[in-house]
Amino acid sequence: MHITPDIQAPLTHAPFGAMIVEPTGVICWANTVCATLFAEPDTDRLRLGLLFVWFCEEDAETLRQMFELFFKAPPAQRDPWTRKFVLNAADGSRPTIALTLAPVEGEHGRDDGSRAIVYVRNTTREITAERRFSEMFESLPLGLIVVDGKGRIAQANAMLASQFGYPVEDMIGQPLNMLIPERYRTAHVGHLADYCAAPASRMMASGRDLTGLHSSGREFPVEIALTRFENPGQPLFMAVISDVTHRKRSESALQQTNAQLEEFTYVASHDLRSPLRGIGDLVSWIREDLGEDALPQAVRHNFDRITQRIERCEQMIDDLLSYARAGVRDPKMHRIDPRELVEEAMGMVVIPEGFTVEVDIAGGDLMAPRAPLSTSLRNLIANAVKHHGGGAEGKATGHIRISMREEGRFSIFSVEDDGQGVPPGSEERIFKLFHRASPGTDGDGVGLAFTRRMINAHGGMVTVQGRGQLGGASFEVHWPRILLRENDDD
Repeated sequence: MHITPDIQAPLTHAPFGAMIVEPTGVICWANTVCATLFAEPDTDRLRLGLLFVWFCEEDAETLRQMFELFFKAPPAQRDPWTRKFVLNAADGSRPTIALTLAPVEGEHGRDDGSRAIVYVRNTTREITAERRFSEMFESLPLGLIVVDGKGRIAQANAMLASQFGYPVEDMIGQPLNMLIPERYRTAHVGHLADYCAAPASRMMASGRDLTGLHSSGREFPVEIALTRFENPGQPLFMAVISDVTHRKRSESALQQTNAQLEEFTYVASHDLRSPLRGIGDLVSWIREDLGEDALPQAVRHNFDRITQRIERCEQMIDDLLSYARAGVRDPKMHRIDPRELVEEAMGMVVIPEGFTVEVDIAGGDLMAPRAPLSTSLRNLIANAVKHHGGGAEGKATGHIRISMREEGRFSIFSVEDDGQGVPPGSEERIFKLFHRASPGTDGDGVGLAFTRRMINAHGGMVTVQGRGQLGGASFEVHWPRILLRENDDD
């Protein structure tokens, strides 16, 4: 049968398989893509062959029935239909294909109805991708749910069903509102409509807590991430739902501990300062009563020692207050030039003339609270000087290197020196409250504990290597350039 050019031309170079068939299933013509799908070396091998023989008996019978119904209808009333079949290709492979039977459209509209076009598309990759997605959807240790544009649950995984206490099959087709406390449902309808109008991947309800409703009626805190779910039919949306009950409890316990620590510190400082000042006054009065000139040298020395220890106790109380306040995060964010920040921190430390300081900055600006980051760097630089332990004949000498680099979501500041380092096994102990790394130096052992507490409160961390590249201690501060949701108040 002759195939007119206006039908054949657009199909010859089409990126999908196409063939012209008769009502009996005989193939009149096929393009090269179709021959490739059938694993035939050229299109001539398909011509005048019977389409049904390329399928198993059950699929072939289904295809015959569809052909019969299609060609029985008047040409003007024939609508395309699509169905998936497993093709028995010539090379022994069995790809799954989407086969579409459609009317022939000629230059002057539909032809006499004696032929039809069969479009063939290999869907094996799509099916494999769908299967892999389903496996991942079910196996992820996160609650996953797919919702349609009308707010009905289209799909849910086992983890989400476990979180909310429902069997998966009881959730499908139900309104999403079943997972939300009743007092929030009216507002949720508006939020869903707004999201459907402008879908984007984002965290839901930034800045306020979200609550889920268990099948038992128990409410629990959740965190939800939304994204559009690609679907050729109706719009679908996927949500990742995390039960954050344990995290909220931990946060509440930490906040309570910080509050108790701060309260205890204020009370202790008040109760301790008064007797210390009383002791100091008594020492002064005794010295006045005895007369400074009449006091033996040894007695004056002991009086001076008492005064020094009182001052040291008062300083310790001030340090404890600072330590308690260090657990509170500073919400004020600033754009910070790291080089200026390092120079600012160095300017607040007395660095001996015999020390050389090397600065190496390999990162850009960051958004962070300026005061706590600057204070942390200043403390570490001062610590490198105080506990260096170097120098000969009473002359202080040493080398300090301060560097900064970016890694992931962190800006990493390093403070290294060529001093005595940290003894093996003491890397964590030096951050303990009242631990003194060098017994012969001034201080009460609060500085590093204060620094770590302040850094941790802002979502960062500080670590130490006992022997770094310069031979001495090497401290690293990981300061977040990008805040996680639980650390972000905005």
